[in-house]
Amino acid sequence: MVRLPLTPAQLEAGRRLGRALRTARADRDLTEVAADAGISPETLRKIESGRLPTPAFGTVVALSRALGVPLDDLAEHWQPAEQEHARRTAS
Repeated sequence: MVRLPLTPAQLEAGRRLGRALRTARADRDLTEVAADAGISPETLRKIESGRLPTPAFGTVVALSRALGVPLDDLAEHWQPAEQEHARRTAS
């Protein structure tokens, strides 16, 4: 199975997710959060920096729990900017 390259929108969504996770981590130690989520510190570093823009769902769930951030809040960061803008203006 060949994986298609990520689109610019998907890459940007991954960067938004990474920024949200980094903000949620605040002053907590990266190694501590990674251990709480059951992932390596390097994986968390890659996600936060946007170098791993599409982490596995289970990884995002584990980070959500480790950081005490509702999964739905993290999902909001993954939505393409156009969809997010449309959703907010419709409500």
